[in-house]
Amino acid sequence: MRPIVIISLMVLCLPVRMKAQNYMEHLREHAAGQGTVTVIQSKEIDELVNGKIPEVAPRPVEKVPESKEETAPKTVIGYKTHDGKGQTIDADEELDSRKKVMVGSVKVTGYRVQVFAGGNSRADRQKAQRIGNEIKRHFPEYPVYVHFYSPRWICRMGNFRSLDEANAILKEIRELGYRAACVVKGTITVQR
Repeated sequence: MRPIVIISLMVLCLPVRMKAQNYMEHLREHAAGQGTVTVIQSKEIDELVNGKIPEVAPRPVEKVPESKEETAPKTVIGYKTHDGKGQTIDADEELDSRKKVMVGSVKVTGYRVQVFAGGNSRADRQKAQRIGNEIKRHFPEYPVYVHFYSPRWICRMGNFRSLDEANAILKEIRELGYRAACVVKGTITVQR
């Protein structure tokens, strides 16, 4: 009995006025005893509201020139630095200061040297970035990470698999004047 009542109600509701094709036409309809609505808008908005999919012309394919000249920011450095093997290098050459991404890397548990841990302010962010840039200049072979781990700005460097490697670099970092530097354990990124 119940399904019959539901089906009959649905059949009775179908012939209700379905003259309006879309929402805007429904608003613009004139009915006796009711006010009128005037909508002034562009055709694009009307198509967007009514669900019509705009036709998109295919974009022309631009040819990439064969010779790629790098316009990467390079820095000329005039001081002595360490190459990670204990050798001192006179660094009067250009260094690439772009962000480098490791291809074919995996994440493992290891160690990093935390050089700076500040607060939540803009000044602490700027200090973390400044320290990160200084560390990049002194140790260009190690990656430097400046991140916001709530509630503080952190500057860390290196991807060390053993605690001994991290402690050796920590000693060099402390010699540069970063007395608050320490070794932290966490997830690091290394080549396969």
